[in-house]
Amino acid sequence: MIFRDRIDAGERLAAALQRYRDHDRTVVLGIPRGGVVVAKAIAVDLHLPLGICPVRKLGAPGNPELAIGAVDDDAVLVFDRRLSQHLGLTEDDIMHAAARQREELRAWLAALGAGAMPALEDRTVILTDDGVATGYTAQAGIQTVRRRGAQRVVLAVPVAPPDTAGWLRPQVDEFVCLATPEPFYAVGNFFEEWPQVTDDEVRALLLAGNTL
Repeated sequence: MIFRDRIDAGERLAAALQRYRDHDRTVVLGIPRGGVVVAKAIAVDLHLPLGICPVRKLGAPGNPELAIGAVDDDAVLVFDRRLSQHLGLTEDDIMHAAARQREELRAWLAALGAGAMPALEDRTVILTDDGVATGYTAQAGIQTVRRRGAQRVVLAVPVAPPDTAGWLRPQVDEFVCLATPEPFYAVGNFFEEWPQVTDDEVRALLLAGNTL
């Protein structure tokens, strides 16, 4: 399955989530940054509030593009212990890297304004991203929305590797994934258009209300 772009992926996910249309006490949260575009398309179609899931990839010290885990803006930290040991990273290395990413994430969220994160207490959260590879940011997102009081967590993503999908499925109340191709390679391979999403675009999506 190939998606035209992130909006197309969100619209296809919305078609699979129609039972949540106009659902009371349900919100859609996007994992920054690309996931916010997907979340916006879902929120518009289903007439639901939109917000940010405050998580960020944790890169290896000295090699930030290599994902070893993910953090949220408070207490959640997930990481690949085997990979970390293979890279010779100590627990202190990981904690320092996590603290640095968490500080940057908090500053980024503060710049977006107070409306970026709606209240989640006793709500159903549809958590989404533009795709899943290792699954660390999704796992961190699941943990942070539960910590913030979500009653029910629905993870909805356009594409994921079969093994990652199988690992994430039992962590949520409902898992919606449109494609689990093998071999997988990278999320961007399944999109015709895969532009970088800027902070200004994220801010505009949050401010635009229920329109695209």
